[in-house]
Amino acid sequence: MKSRHVWRISVITNTEAEDAAAEILRDTCEKPASSYMDLETGTSESCVYFDHVPEAWKLLRRGLLHRLQGLGACGLQTGPVRVSLRKIAANSWLQSWKKHFKPLEIGSALLVKPGWSKHRRKPGQAAVILDPGLSFGTGQHPTTEFCLRGLVSVRKEVENPSFLDVGTGSGILAIAAAKLGFSPVDAFDFDPDSISVATKNAARNRVVPRIRFWRQDVAALPKRGERQYTLICANLLADLLMVHRDKLTARVEPGGSLVLAGILQTEFEKVSDCYLAGGFKCVAHRIGGEWCSGQFRRR
Repeated sequence: MKSRHVWRISVITNTEAEDAAAEILRDTCEKPASSYMDLETGTSESCVYFDHVPEAWKLLRRGLLHRLQGLGACGLQTGPVRVSLRKIAANSWLQSWKKHFKPLEIGSALLVKPGWSKHRRKPGQAAVILDPGLSFGTGQHPTTEFCLRGLVSVRKEVENPSFLDVGTGSGILAIAAAKLGFSPVDAFDFDPDSISVATKNAARNRVVPRIRFWRQDVAALPKRGERQYTLICANLLADLLMVHRDKLTARVEPGGSLVLAGILQTEFEKVSDCYLAGGFKCVAHRIGGEWCSGQFRRR
């Protein structure tokens, strides 16, 4: 990291509203958010990081507060909500991540760990080395973990699987897919910072030749793609998943699977119904906090 400082926007709520607050922060700032829980105080802090002072900070803060205060209408107890901006030393930011980013194992097939971890992979286990960037995703969030488990599950079932990662973030899913033997592996994101971080992470894992990254807005995605995939993971907001259903389903090969994540529990049923109407069936789902993710298969 070139700069000696980063700027952190943090939102503090109680633990019940942790996931919803993190999603609001991610959506508003267009950057992945991390969360830390303090069991002693019963509060949770969700954060995003910038390498420069965020533009129109006062307006951004006002918008965050407005959306966070609206969580009460959804039945969530937020407690006193605080939104702040703080300049911190880059080294302090990294040390904080070292406390919270722990190795994650998906059975005997996959290990995701930071570069500073001494955790050894098991024989035959694919290992993804992932250090946090200002745009990141480390597998710690239940929605990302569900997607990783979907990758492992499909790889066991299919001999030569292919993969598309919609909203790649840090590139964690695309890198894991390449390590597990998916080919081809394609991945896109609307955020140029995410594409930069994902490419660097792929280089760290020596899989750059096996992944095609590009910048793309799902709203501008052509109705028909140049190919279909064995598995597609789409970690998007519920509204986007429903509006662009036909674009996503058109890219799933016959008998293929589609993992949908990033969906609030209260919205999962309508998303599921939307894809059932599109010719898919839900073969697995998982609730994690306020979130629900599902794996759908073409009938």
